Amino acid sequence: MKNKKDFNETVDNLANKLGVGKSFDIIRRNINIGGKMATFFYIDGFIKDDMMLWIMAILQKSNREEIVPDTLKKLVEGKIPYVECDTTDDINEAEYLILSGAAALFMEGLDDIIVIDARTYPARGPEEPDLEKATRGPKDGFVETIVFNTALIRRRIRDPNLRFEIAKVGKRSQSDVVIGYIGDITNPDLVKSAKKKLEQIDKDSLVMGVKSLEEFILGRNWNPFPQAKFTERPDVTAAHLLEGHIVVMVDTTPSVMILPATIFHFTQHAEDYYQNPAVGTYLRWVRFFAITLSYILPPLWLLLATNQQVLPEWLNFIGPKKTGEITLLVQLILLEIGIDMLRMASIHTPSALTTSLGIIGALLLSEFAIKVGWFIPETVLYGAIAGLGMFATPSMEFALALRLFRLILLILTGLFNFYGFGIGVLILLVTLLRTKTFGGINYLWPLIPFNKKALSSIIMRKPIPEVRMRPDVLRVIDKDSSPPDDKTEE
Repeated sequence: MKNKKDFNETVDNLANKLGVGKSFDIIRRNINIGGKMATFFYIDGFIKDDMMLWIMAILQKSNREEIVPDTLKKLVEGKIPYVECDTTDDINEAEYLILSGAAALFMEGLDDIIVIDARTYPARGPEEPDLEKATRGPKDGFVETIVFNTALIRRRIRDPNLRFEIAKVGKRSQSDVVIGYIGDITNPDLVKSAKKKLEQIDKDSLVMGVKSLEEFILGRNWNPFPQAKFTERPDVTAAHLLEGHIVVMVDTTPSVMILPATIFHFTQHAEDYYQNPAVGTYLRWVRFFAITLSYILPPLWLLLATNQQVLPEWLNFIGPKKTGEITLLVQLILLEIGIDMLRMASIHTPSALTTSLGIIGALLLSEFAIKVGWFIPETVLYGAIAGLGMFATPSMEFALALRLFRLILLILTGLFNFYGFGIGVLILLVTLLRTKTFGGINYLWPLIPFNKKALSSIIMRKPIPEVRMRPDVLRVIDKDSSPPDDKTEE
């Protein structure tokens, strides 16, 4: 843009490409700086109006003698009093930054473009996530703005080795994707693998944010078990970063993806660590019991109820005296579908009406179904216990996956009796054994391959000072979480 003609051609072409005059929110603002033509491009709603008015006022009052020679240097260093100010000679990069919310200044006689990052995004305040509430601990949670999310993590980890590397994914959406890790802890092979996966994504956009990204990173897979842990809690994210995991964040998504993750990551909750170790261990055992019940209780009851002759005397209470108008198998399947319908209805119902909906679904419908003879009290009871166990599972993704396998086990048990029950359990075990998480790690670690010390830390909520070694399965650089001085003494 050495002359006026080149300048006008450049800014006119960019204005046409961005849709100035067609899209009401794309703003082109022509100003005069020291006798030279200049043009600002920015998006209304993303820019800090008061900051831009201040900067424009300073630039418009500039004299020619104040900005020549070395116009670019004098503008950036002396005339634009803003922290985030940079330059670029790439018109495509400038276009991306404008669409991301920054303001770009084109000036006659300059080849470089001045980028002023005076953007502000519409954002809600950090609030405690609905799915991961804890009785104690912080009440902040991730929001839809990625810069706020990285700040929430940095507030907890003030380590100079904490890295947040940004990339663009999606040819049209150009979504900001950030990979977070601690440089002197995390296995560099995991970071390289994640970056390579991002580079290989060839798609217009990440339609569902971080969830869409998961399917690109972990591959096309019909296995229902989640292989990445999602969380909306900054404290949980910080804890995993300090263990050596990597986190992946997508702008506009209020949750982060933690990689790699094994089956036991979906059975733990922040509540365990905000309670006394003994209480935390008890809560963890109750959760394990609830998860086990949610999978096996209805099929096991169906198996025993249809084979009462094999029951010992002390189990004679199992099994209905009257089966009702519908077979037990169909009753249990209808209950499974009914609980899912109630769950979906609760999601789509305004919060003020959710309690009323729960009362209607859980009490009235079940009571009327028993009265008209569709169901018997036993099937409703065991179906409700299984549903309770599902909602006690910290990860909704894991709970829904387990529900699918419960349905398979239920149908096989109803059709093929003991053989069906055995085959159903075998299908679950084979699926878990064959599942690999990110980095090729076994899904059942530390059970398979067996690691006694790591497994004991999962079964028991140990006091924090006792947990020093990071998970060896992550192959971290720094295995010991104790301070450097303590390591030297040892």
